[in-house]
Amino acid sequence: MNMVTAKTAIIVAGGKGERMQTDIPKQFIEIQGKPILMHTIEAFLAYDASLQIILVLPLAQIDYWNKLCAKQNFTVRHKIVVGGETRFQSVKNGLSAVNSPTLVAVHDGVRPLVSAETIARCFDEAERNGNAIPVVELVDSIRQISADGSLSVNRTLYKLVQTPQVFDAELLKNAYEQPYSAVFTDDASVVESLGIKINLVEGNRENIKITTVFDLVLAEVLLKYEN
Repeated sequence: MNMVTAKTAIIVAGGKGERMQTDIPKQFIEIQGKPILMHTIEAFLAYDASLQIILVLPLAQIDYWNKLCAKQNFTVRHKIVVGGETRFQSVKNGLSAVNSPTLVAVHDGVRPLVSAETIARCFDEAERNGNAIPVVELVDSIRQISADGSLSVNRTLYKLVQTPQVFDAELLKNAYEQPYSAVFTDDASVVESLGIKINLVEGNRENIKITTVFDLVLAEVLLKYEN
C-alpha cells in the first residue's frame, strides 16, 4: 500500500502596486470581481482541496487581507505568516510554519493562472526525485548584451522559469539556512547552491506573473476565457 505524501503550498505575496500605477498592492487588485491572490489560492485547491496553504504577507497588509476575505466571504482555510524584507526571508519565514515530512510548493501570489496540470506535474516529479520546477520554451529570439554590443544566442538552450517550485521540505529548509546571496533569484537557485540537481517539468504559458498593467489586462482576458 502506497503512502500518501503530504503536500503544502507556500504562497508568497509581498508585492506593491508601483508598476500598476495604483496604491493597492498588486495581489489585492481585483480581476473578474475577485482579488488576484484569491484566484491564486483557489488554483491550488482546484488541484487538491486538502492542500495546506501557508500565505506569506507583509505585516502591514494582513489586516487589509482579512477585511478582503470578510468582504468576499472567502472562507478557504489558510495560515498567515509575516513576511520579511526580501523574498528569501519571506520564504524562510513561511518554511518555519511547515511541518515535515511534506512536499512544499513555493508559488508567487500574483500567478493566478497556474493550471492544475502544472501543479500536478511539479508535485509528481518532486515526489519521485526530490524537486521540480515548471518551465516553458522561449518563443522570441534572444541576444546576449555585453560591453562590445550584443550577440545572438541559441534560444533552445534556455527556458523561462515559473512557479510553483516544489521540494522535499527538509531539503528546502536546509537550503534556506544558507546566508542570503544575490544569486538567489528563486527557490531553485537556493537549492542548487547545495549541489542539488534541479528537475524541470512542463509549465503552462498562461502562468504569467502579474507585474504590469499589460499583465493585468491579459490575465483578465485569460480568466474570462477560462470561466
